[in-house]
Amino acid sequence: MRKISIVKIILITISFFSVSRNAVCSETLRLNEQGQLQKISDNDEQYLLRVAQIKRLVDEGSAEKVKNAAKQLKKDFPGVAGEDFNSFMLGEVLLAKGKLSKAVRQYDVFLDKYPTSTLKDAALDRQFEIANEFLTGRKKTILMIFKLSAFEDGVKTMEKISDRAGSADIAKRSLVLVAQSYEKRKQYNEAYLKWSEISNRWPTGEIAREALLGMARTKYASYHGPQYDVSSLISAKTYYENFKLRYPEEAKRLQVDEILTNIAEKLAQKNLLIAQYYERTGSAGPANMYYQMVVNNWPSSKAAETARDRISKKNWE
Repeated sequence: MRKISIVKIILITISFFSVSRNAVCSETLRLNEQGQLQKISDNDEQYLLRVAQIKRLVDEGSAEKVKNAAKQLKKDFPGVAGEDFNSFMLGEVLLAKGKLSKAVRQYDVFLDKYPTSTLKDAALDRQFEIANEFLTGRKKTILMIFKLSAFEDGVKTMEKISDRAGSADIAKRSLVLVAQSYEKRKQYNEAYLKWSEISNRWPTGEIAREALLGMARTKYASYHGPQYDVSSLISAKTYYENFKLRYPEEAKRLQVDEILTNIAEKLAQKNLLIAQYYERTGSAGPANMYYQMVVNNWPSSKAAETARDRISKKNWE
C-alpha cells in the first residue's frame, strides 16, 4: 500500500526587514479569505507547527499516536485548538487508519462548517493527496471486501477542491491533474472539457498556455480516422494554429508545424475518400468537386497526388 506523502501546511511567509543601528524587525503573514495578508501570532505559528507534526504521525499510520498528540495539543493551546481542530482531527484519525474515502468526507464536513479556519489549507492539501491516490489507481473498499476503482471519486474531490480554493494554486493543480488523468486513460473528450474549463477560468499566464495545448492535443487524439467525422481534427488544427501564433518559440520546440502538416494530410485523405465514394457510385460532378478540393486545399499532400491522377485519367464532365 502506497503511503500518502507528507503534506506541508500552506502558508505564505514574508519577512520584512527594517535594518537600522538598533534592530531587525520581521513578521509572518498569511492570506485570509479575502486574499489579504494577515499577521500570524507566535502562538498561532507554534500551533500550526504542532499540527504539522501530527500530520506526520498520520502519514506514518499511527492512529493512537495521532489521538494522543491531538489531546496534548489541545491542552497546550486551549485558546486556539477549538471545535474546528476537533473536526479536522476526525479526518486525520480516519486517514491514519487508512480509511481514505471516509477521511475525504470528514474533511468536507470540516471545510463546510469552518471555511475560515486556519486549518483550511491543511485540509485541502489532505484531500488533494487522497484524490491524487485515487486518480493514479488506488482502490476503494466496499463492504470491507470488494476493491473498486476510485477514479471518479478522485475527480469529484479535485473539482470540489478547485471550487473551494478559488484562484489559489491548489485550485489550478487540481483541475490540471484531472485533465492529465483523463488523457492517460485515453478519455479524450473528458480531458478536452476539463482543459477548456481551465482555459476559461485562467485565460492568461502559464496555465493558459498549458490549457490551450491540452485542448489541441486532446482534440487531435480523439480523431479516429478518415471513416469518422473530422470536426475534432478541424478543432485541433485551429487550436494548434492559435498556439503557434501566441507561443511561437514553444510551438517550434514542440514541432507544431509537423503536427499541422499531419493534420492537413488527414483532412486531405478524408476528402479524397469522399471523392472516391462519389466516383464509385457514378456521381461524376461531386467526385470531381472533391478531387479538385483536395488538389486546391492540400496541394503538397499525398492525397493530392492521387486526386490529380484521377482527374487526369477521367473526364468527369
